[in-house]
Amino acid sequence: MTPDPSKLVSRCLAVDAAFVIVTVTETAGSTPRERGAMLVVTADASAGTIGGGRLEWQAIEAARTMLGKASKNRTMSITLGPDSGQCCGGRMTLRLQHGTRGHLAALQRRGQEDRATQPSIFIHGAGHVGRALAAALAPLPFKVVLADSRAEELDLARDVKVDRVLTQTPVALAEAAPAGSAHVVLTHSHALDSLIAAAVLETDTARYLGIIGSKTKKALFRKAFRAVGIPEARIKQVVCPIGGNAVRDKRPEVIAALVAAELVRALLV
Repeated sequence: MTPDPSKLVSRCLAVDAAFVIVTVTETAGSTPRERGAMLVVTADASAGTIGGGRLEWQAIEAARTMLGKASKNRTMSITLGPDSGQCCGGRMTLRLQHGTRGHLAALQRRGQEDRATQPSIFIHGAGHVGRALAAALAPLPFKVVLADSRAEELDLARDVKVDRVLTQTPVALAEAAPAGSAHVVLTHSHALDSLIAAAVLETDTARYLGIIGSKTKKALFRKAFRAVGIPEARIKQVVCPIGGNAVRDKRPEVIAALVAAELVRALLV
């Protein structure tokens, strides 16, 4: 995981160490990061990223040249072509600024804004796959909730940095989820899976609903959803089995990686 830029800036300010803020201000063509991407550079560390590779190495080298000097802030324009040892073909403009206490407030505010707009993902079930999925999603830009009625299963995920919710009312939890959330349903009970999924479909506010299972389970659930009057258009949006069927490996960590990719495609557009 890329180190948190605000934490590195906090450490620098605590010991009065110099640092440089590198910000992508303009992009054209194919580039590894977007406008606004940031990198914090100190004499012996860096945090954040503007795209890695030779581009980032050049920026770090230039930033460290500025450290400890009375040099002015500067701008770099880099073409990502053969001359720079890269072949993206785009162009990036970077702003290099001597770090100040004001940068910490800006970074913290930006982090709060990013977290406020992160999509929510509810993992209903903290069994093997649920825990593996929580671990796979933890470093990604999502608000992840891992929910179960079994305290002992949730406790096995105590080291995973997601919200763990012990609930005896999982259907109510699904119904109360924010609009635009994603739901992955993989409890210890097929009957409970069906109830949770039906509740999500009835709210009609989810951006993704995935259910672990087989073709047979999918067919049975579709029949049950139709029986309670859920429109066919919504039923067709259900992803089952989660992770697709192109990879036959059923280890929890493999399924989790495939589902994480589905969620990234569904939510980060």
